[in-house]
Amino acid sequence: MERMIGTTSRGIRAPIIREGDDIASIVVESVIKAAASEQIVLNDRDVVSVTEAVVARAQGNYASVDDIAEDVKKKFQDETIGVIFPILSRNRFSLCLKGIARGARKVVLMLSYPSDEVGNALVSLDQLDEKGVDPYMDVLTEEKYRSLFGYEKHTFTGVDYISFYKKIIEEEGCEAEVILANQPNAILSYTKSVLNCDIHSRERTKRLLKRDGAEVVFSLSDILNSSMDGSGYNKEYGLLGSNKATEETLKLFPRDGQEIVDRIQKMFKEQTGKEIEVMIYGDGAFKDPVGGIWELADPVVSPAYTKGLEGQPNEIKLKYIADNEFSHLEGEELKKAITEYIRNKGENLFGDMTAEGTTPRRITDLLGSLSDLTSGSGDKGTPIILIQGYFDSYAK
Repeated sequence: MERMIGTTSRGIRAPIIREGDDIASIVVESVIKAAASEQIVLNDRDVVSVTEAVVARAQGNYASVDDIAEDVKKKFQDETIGVIFPILSRNRFSLCLKGIARGARKVVLMLSYPSDEVGNALVSLDQLDEKGVDPYMDVLTEEKYRSLFGYEKHTFTGVDYISFYKKIIEEEGCEAEVILANQPNAILSYTKSVLNCDIHSRERTKRLLKRDGAEVVFSLSDILNSSMDGSGYNKEYGLLGSNKATEETLKLFPRDGQEIVDRIQKMFKEQTGKEIEVMIYGDGAFKDPVGGIWELADPVVSPAYTKGLEGQPNEIKLKYIADNEFSHLEGEELKKAITEYIRNKGENLFGDMTAEGTTPRRITDLLGSLSDLTSGSGDKGTPIILIQGYFDSYAK
């Protein structure tokens, strides 16, 4: 009988992961048990993805607010620090800011507007238009912002982030000043020591700050990029990708991920005989159409993956072929023609009209987004995802 199912994505339940657990063994055992219980046949090129949270938890990759403060003091020498372009997030940034303030004498907090880097809005573009504010040029003090827009609260969280972040700074005994601007050099009128907290544009921001006269510049990826007296750390991403764990500790983005995914793949081969692809995933790369929030607050979708997941899809657009190449055919004749066309497609369809409209994204970004949507961020209890049939096509 002809197979009628294409790609499937299943959330796999796992035990609650604790520090010191053997995450590789847990992943393999959980998938094999789930497959047996649901009569799922594992195949070569199935994909098993594991959320970064449980990998970091098993590693014990945690750090405290005091660890952040120590590194900030070390790097900024108790100067007034310009903290610019953070995202608006209690989970992602509040403890980072708490540690920064604990390690500083004064913080000048510069927020981007009308929204942060990932789409959390302070105000709307319509409100800017109404007040005649140019977000590309205008620098707003807190007082000026309040006179224009009052006390706006986040649509989903109900938090006034200007007040929330300012309170965090002041509760650490640190002087706080808030401004709003979108040009990095606006902070240099206040201080020449800057910590830029943007995620995906961080290298450009750092370059522009240095060009325009900043004397001390670090990115959030530079804070806790090495251990503070035994703390967790991430050599490549520092505090980027961190999440609040308790009121005084953060879970950092996992490290040494390549070793982990390669080990999991090897264990699957030994126990099932199948060549399973493995990846670690964080936030998916997609935008909410209602709230306008772009989900990707992690520095990358996937910090580690096996070699078979490298590259981009090389696919043709079926409807384009059906409507153009084979518009004169139908039924079994059309099916046979398209199947043959797929089997004989080129190895690289970049720029080819037959690929127009397919998703030009990396395989790991696509699979990571699928995994994130499948697992969710709540109480589903499925930190492992089994994806099957992704590399199949209409011709198989």
